[in-house]
Amino acid sequence: MANSAAGGAGDYARTKRGQSGEQTVSGLHCRAAPTPRSAAMTSARTATAAAAPTSVRPRREGTMTDHKTGTREESLAARLNLAGQRVVVVGGTSGMGAATVRAARELGADVVSAGRRSVSERKPADGVREVVVDTTDEDSVRALFESVGELDHLLVTASPGQSGRLLDQDLAQARSFMDGKFFGSWTCARYAAPRLRSRGSITFVTGGSVVRPRVGASMITAAFAAVEGLTHALAVELGPLRVNAIRPSYTDTEFWSFLSDLEREDFRRRVAQTAPVRRAGAPQDVAQGAIFLMTNPQVTGTILEITGGDTLVNNVD
Repeated sequence: MANSAAGGAGDYARTKRGQSGEQTVSGLHCRAAPTPRSAAMTSARTATAAAAPTSVRPRREGTMTDHKTGTREESLAARLNLAGQRVVVVGGTSGMGAATVRAARELGADVVSAGRRSVSERKPADGVREVVVDTTDEDSVRALFESVGELDHLLVTASPGQSGRLLDQDLAQARSFMDGKFFGSWTCARYAAPRLRSRGSITFVTGGSVVRPRVGASMITAAFAAVEGLTHALAVELGPLRVNAIRPSYTDTEFWSFLSDLEREDFRRRVAQTAPVRRAGAPQDVAQGAIFLMTNPQVTGTILEITGGDTLVNNVD
């Protein structure tokens, strides 16, 4: 009886599903082959759809469509593509700035490298426009951006000026770093901002001494802190243009060339022993952060710390 009932139920199920074009085989639902009539109707619908005009534009390469909201989002690869964008790096002749010049060029950007060093003293970079600028001279900065024209991203790494202990400096020496770093960054932003295209960005560079001051660097610390305050203020004032800053710690660049080779190697070793990541920073680390800030449209007013955790532990003096 049970087998008979089960068989009857199965026959009933097959009969009912057969009316909708489905079959049940060993508990699986399968779509039945289309009848000649249904095949003809399907062919007619397909032909009609193919003949109908469409207003759908081809999707731009590197974009994705959210089918729930209808919005079109760039892929990560498309965001990182700087082709057709102009990047200006002030301080681009060495260290972190030079590393960013190379990175932006590799991503397809039209790059302008500006710095105090004469063009004849620089290593030529393929496809990079080399320009001389003095960030402590307003006329020089104004002329730079007038010659550049429209741009998409500005990075300012330049830090001219003299540092030293409080009791070893006079007012002119103390002002030199504040003028070079803070007002130099301000002047670059002042003359770049009117020429920045939509979704453009400005990125400054400060240093870990803002949160862990070092002996003999009071004006460096003060200037860096002022630049970070300027970053927050301009992010609000210039929006939707984006303004950010990078806060690196020890980065192995030409800045440390005043040390002898032996002293510099010893300093690298002590940094690697002290920093949580157990390595000294490289210019490419900062360049990667700069590219991130240029290409992420949702980041502004941010201080991006690239210190290897150095600011969390005792300083290397």
